Amino acid sequence: MEVSDSILFHNTENPRKMDRLNVLLLDDEPAYLEELGSILNRSGYSTQSAETPSKAFTILEKNDIDVAIVDIWLPEMNGVEVIKRIREQYPKVSPIAITGHGDMKTVIDCLRAGAADFLNKPFQYPALENVIKRTSTFKELQDKIKNVELNYKHAQSALKEKFSVDIIGVSSDIKHVISMAAKVAETETTTVLITGESGTGKELVARSVHALSNRRSNFFHCVNCSAIPETLFESEFFGYKKGAFTGANESTKGWFEVSQNGTLFLDEVSELPLNLQAKFLRVLDDKMISKIGIKKGISVDLRIIAATNKELAEQVEKKEFRNDLYHRLNSFTINIPPLRERPEDIPELINYFTKQFARDFGKKVVDVDDAVYHKLSEYYFPGNVRELRNMVERAMILCDERVLKMKYFIGSRNNNESKETRLAKKDLNLLELEKKAITQALHLSSFNKSKASEMLGITRQALDRKIEKHDINQNS
Repeated sequence: MEVSDSILFHNTENPRKMDRLNVLLLDDEPAYLEELGSILNRSGYSTQSAETPSKAFTILEKNDIDVAIVDIWLPEMNGVEVIKRIREQYPKVSPIAITGHGDMKTVIDCLRAGAADFLNKPFQYPALENVIKRTSTFKELQDKIKNVELNYKHAQSALKEKFSVDIIGVSSDIKHVISMAAKVAETETTTVLITGESGTGKELVARSVHALSNRRSNFFHCVNCSAIPETLFESEFFGYKKGAFTGANESTKGWFEVSQNGTLFLDEVSELPLNLQAKFLRVLDDKMISKIGIKKGISVDLRIIAATNKELAEQVEKKEFRNDLYHRLNSFTINIPPLRERPEDIPELINYFTKQFARDFGKKVVDVDDAVYHKLSEYYFPGNVRELRNMVERAMILCDERVLKMKYFIGSRNNNESKETRLAKKDLNLLELEKKAITQALHLSSFNKSKASEMLGITRQALDRKIEKHDINQNS
């Protein structure tokens, strides 16, 4: 086997103090096991080795294994059968198949049996490293470590400055967002709804609320509601007892319980199916959950923060979102304006991302050409801060000078639109048009809301919500 001492984690003294990926090595060649195990251990993994499947399954039974690297040609049974049994008996383990005699049929058999990936011997260690990185188990562990590190960083920032330093901007709009986050963080249980277009940074604001609160030392858990299948809703949110259903090989905490004393962040909450919304509402009201397979209720103490890029009030009117859940989530709303409405933040963000990528990429870029600020400040940014970040990242990859210039942004979307197109988009912004229409109707009706709502073709209640959303008053 060809190997390389490529280290997965840069901190070679103690690469993973908080957690280590547990790897099982199954191969009938002792020298091979020793060499591969030594490299993986130096790279920050915890390894155990077996020369036979029977020994491997003994290890699996007694230890929490994350990844199993399985040779195909083995005594007792072949590796395909081993992988199949691992997936059936230990579904949380990610098997990786390796062999020195592989053909396409063997690869297909391994993948059908449940292998996360496949490698042919001889292979260099970086190839195995990349395969491990691609496993879902590795990603979940890295996300967990990243979350803990990020939460700690935000908590330290909150203690020093009372707001998250990672929300970048100088505009009055972004200062208002920070101020609102700081105010609601002082409460213990107030539910927060964060609104804004995709890419504006809703999750970052949610993390800031958590970091500024007394819950900062506990877990912040993020759930993408659009990615939850209806069939898995109860098991994922409420958890289950071992043996409660087929495949429940061990008792598992749900997201409510994982977030106990901390914060549960529901991203894209508008995508939550109607039948699931009722179950979620009951938990918010009762502060109790019941695991699948256990009748006794469990009390939960956590803050719920929800986020959406849609207008929930309109979804309520269309019967696409429960009215009672909407008002339950809407206890305190923070709206993040799109980047195009706060162009003074663009230079600040460019500087921030330039420094970040210079550090990450080892670039010696120390300055940004004024033309970059000027050109990008005129751009519409339909993808908001996320799009700007991606544009700067691409430009930094291409840049080989000490000054980041506009030529490195060639090919970015901002160069493909004329000034007329940008102005047209601004004029056709639905939120701006809505605000103008409501303001005009109120003035024409001398601020008689009943008459104004009739003119606009909406209910009085809907008008009140929109007036509050747009912060419209008689001076508007």
